[in-house]
Amino acid sequence: MDKILNKLNFDFLTNQKTLNLIGKIDLYKGKWNAIEKSENIYLKELRKIATIESIGSSTRIEGGTLTDKEIKELLNDVKITELKTRDEQEVIGYYDTLEIIFENYNDIQLSENYIKQLHQSLLRYSSKDDRHRGSYKSLSNKVVANYPYGIQKVIFNTTEVYLVESEMNDLIKWTNEELIKEEIHPLIIIGLFVYEFLSIHPFQDGNGRLSRLLTTMLLMKYDYMFIQYVSFENLIEQSKKEYYQALMEGQKNRYKENEIISKWNLYFLNKISILTKKLDDKYDVFKTKGGYLSERQKEIQSFINKNQPVKISDISKSLKNITIHTLKKDLQYMKAEKMITAIGKGKGTVYITENKKMP
Repeated sequence: MDKILNKLNFDFLTNQKTLNLIGKIDLYKGKWNAIEKSENIYLKELRKIATIESIGSSTRIEGGTLTDKEIKELLNDVKITELKTRDEQEVIGYYDTLEIIFENYNDIQLSENYIKQLHQSLLRYSSKDDRHRGSYKSLSNKVVANYPYGIQKVIFNTTEVYLVESEMNDLIKWTNEELIKEEIHPLIIIGLFVYEFLSIHPFQDGNGRLSRLLTTMLLMKYDYMFIQYVSFENLIEQSKKEYYQALMEGQKNRYKENEIISKWNLYFLNKISILTKKLDDKYDVFKTKGGYLSERQKEIQSFINKNQPVKISDISKSLKNITIHTLKKDLQYMKAEKMITAIGKGKGTVYITENKKMP
């Protein structure tokens, strides 16, 4: 196990940068978890957008061609029996597996069995992968970067077939033991796990996509819940060259004592730190523009904001294009989502937006 730990033997400057990034990320984790507990006005839509971005980016990194718009349309009208192209099969497999992680992350153990199950789910609809889904590779493979026009570049060779099971067992055991001991920060452990998983490349196909799904699962297990509302995969797609370079920097010394993952560690932590800023920006936009309200509901919210406090009769007189029945339904929805507040009862009820304080 010391050979795994040795890869974290960082120099002084890397350690200082690591501490700085972890401090920022953990500070944000506390802030975001407080937001999530106190209000969920915009979270459904944020997660929906992040999910589409994650699916699109993660499949495109591996050579997929579908745009986010095409993926959104596919998810809106999924007919499993009509998934004819490999791109469509991979998109739905990724979506299903991501949803499994979102709903069950606390119950999914980091074990060989669960990793194989997630791989099986990921490739569930990929007819080309029937023979090897859920099983470790039987042929040597390589980490390959996919570029436009079908261009591929070999990044590095991976663990030989006969060593895969023992290396995966060692990695899973080391990761679980270190997470329990709490001597090393979980973000460093998770980053090393992802690096090792990609270096081993245990499956014939789907390793890159599965590594990103496992990243999400492990981060959520350790309370970095913001990861489901902003796409880590999208950030990797945007920095693909840097992503591969960080992996290669460690990989060039694979199985040697100087296989130190300083560059990968800083890449991993830096991208998570950038994610927190991206999520803040997205969240602020939703708060400013009214989240996932319809145009009609935004019109109602705008009227209340400008004229508050207002009664339902005031809104009805001014917004004559909205029937009273629809208006009542919209107000009830907006109140449930905490976008407006109702004060009083019956005909005397008045509505205000959250930033208005009554005397």
